[in-house]
Amino acid sequence: MESQKSAVIVLSGGLDSTTTMGIAKEAGYKLYALTFDYGQRHRRELESAEAVASFYGAVHKVMVLGDLFAESALSEGTLRERPLSEGPLTERPAGETKEDLSSLGFVEQGQLLPATYVPARNVLFLALALSYAEKVKAEAIYMGVNALDNAGYPDCRPAFIEAFQQVVNCGTERGVLGKGVRLETPLIQLEKEEIVSLALQLQCPLHLTHTCYAGQYPACGQCASCVSRRDAFMRLGLVDPLPYQ
Repeated sequence: MESQKSAVIVLSGGLDSTTTMGIAKEAGYKLYALTFDYGQRHRRELESAEAVASFYGAVHKVMVLGDLFAESALSEGTLRERPLSEGPLTERPAGETKEDLSSLGFVEQGQLLPATYVPARNVLFLALALSYAEKVKAEAIYMGVNALDNAGYPDCRPAFIEAFQQVVNCGTERGVLGKGVRLETPLIQLEKEEIVSLALQLQCPLHLTHTCYAGQYPACGQCASCVSRRDAFMRLGLVDPLPYQ
């Protein structure tokens, strides 16, 4: 009897990673959920990640990274809070619109990155996910980067994912044999509204997810993450199951 194929899903407990897990589940994979505890301020997501992993019957591993990202944008006590209407656009957190961020060109020009940028976070996350995938003999790694992310964060863009796939192919035993772990980023060209719609089609447990950079519950409703999520539901004429203040 042929064994079930398996995949590692980088699971934060937010909307995007939960939708990505739903996609992997639909594709028939045995799920290995990998969550990173790096002292993030939005620690409520860690509880959500546990609930989502349980919902899908996934093997769930939480990797504690200690103070590696201390003093970075999303670690506890460091996130700048401001209403989205204040300050010039280049000083606001990423997440207002893809067009706003893309028009700035700050990634290519080396200018100011979004206030919520965490240095090389996805480089580390994917490296650790790759090691875990090799250990459990997973065929793929799923990550929920999306169009809004790749407009502002250099380690969320298609070029980065493609480059990391080359790292996998030439830097691992399976890779040099032509059987390297595949990086799957099914949301990378999707806007938030499209992600919500897809999640609902897949019956993803959005009521279990949490998306708030401030780490509050009910969610703050003002940070970039809250705004992009709420707007997506509103454009679809739907009520977000996540409560807001």
